[in-house]
Amino acid sequence: MYQIENSGSLIRSPHKLRAWYASWLHVSRTVLLLGLTSFFTDVSSEMVSSILPLYMILTLRMAPLEFGIIDGLYQGTASLVRLVGGYIADRCGRYKEVAVAGYAISALCKVGVLMAGSVFGMLTSFIVLDRTGKGVRTAPRDAMISLSSPPEGLATAFGVHRALDTAGAMLGPLVAFGLLALAPGAFDAIFVVSFCVALIGLGVLTLFVENQHPGEPDVPAPAVSLSEVTQLLQLIPFRTLILIGAALSLATISDGFLYLSMQRRMSFSVGLFPLLYVITALIFMVLAIPAGRLADRVGRGQVFIGGYALLLLVYVLLLLPSAGWLDVCLTLPLFGAYYAATDGVLMAQASAILPVWLRGSGLALLTTATGLARLLASMLFGLLWTWVGVNVAIVIFMIALAPVMALALVALRRTAENSDES
Repeated sequence: MYQIENSGSLIRSPHKLRAWYASWLHVSRTVLLLGLTSFFTDVSSEMVSSILPLYMILTLRMAPLEFGIIDGLYQGTASLVRLVGGYIADRCGRYKEVAVAGYAISALCKVGVLMAGSVFGMLTSFIVLDRTGKGVRTAPRDAMISLSSPPEGLATAFGVHRALDTAGAMLGPLVAFGLLALAPGAFDAIFVVSFCVALIGLGVLTLFVENQHPGEPDVPAPAVSLSEVTQLLQLIPFRTLILIGAALSLATISDGFLYLSMQRRMSFSVGLFPLLYVITALIFMVLAIPAGRLADRVGRGQVFIGGYALLLLVYVLLLLPSAGWLDVCLTLPLFGAYYAATDGVLMAQASAILPVWLRGSGLALLTTATGLARLLASMLFGLLWTWVGVNVAIVIFMIALAPVMALALVALRRTAENSDES
């Protein structure tokens, strides 16, 4: 272990302390602060999302159809507005300001959901606005991460951010259930605390994060237009990455369905169901930084496809005879490692390809394609489960994933070879 000289001075100087942590993690101060912003924001968001079904069904007495509509909007709205946030940020070159707007919208909606009560129209509007804020902020935030990081350390930077982001996602449900344990039925307290935590994240971004300039500070970036954004699809490496990401996402079983499959195999108490999310998030958080560093050293494409190889193992385990709680001990670490090897690594790979002045729009295109593909995959898996049963549905997704992985690995290698030759 390395010793820290004069540790007391570090504690007395917050700026030195942040600089030391950033140096130890091999990332910039901006990446670390954006990670803290996402940490507090995800604590806030997951506090609400983890109790939203209980709040709507048990407290507001909504019909399942009404909840289904709102849940669909909650899951799908962000994917549809990411392009808007990325394009606006690229066009005006104000990544921080666009991200601040997205975080602020989501924070205010925490109070809005509470004020809406059981009025379906108002509640739906605030849910859509909350997810709109998430969609607006995602691409500018990821662009700032990539613009503040050296090309050889992109995967590490995204790994650090995703680790902090996932720590918040893991802590949020625990805080919510803790509050409900102390005060059963006190959903209003959860919304108020969620709003306060969201303000902390917004404050970190507003007060401490500096805006990132695409390129040299004294050289203005080229004007960004919609035609330039669409021309990104003519870049063969980027187009290949979008097709690979979307194809793999189409063969990916969603978290909820995967956990439902485990619960069905093991028949454990429904009350333990949220712990599956927490354990997966914990593994993701622990492995995100090592996976990012490994990707920067040995190749992002190899680590990315390796992550899907772990997902393929998860599918195999779901089809084997149940081994009781050993299933949890094997499946969840593999699932968390899959996320660690794919989520931030994909963003790093795209960042290395995209022009700096179109970084936000390009990342938005990629996340929109993969997000919509995941939404379609979830609908398809649900239909297959209904028609032919869960085991056959898993087999179909497993059979689809294996050849897509092989083709993706070949395509990524050819793209890397062509880039080296050029």
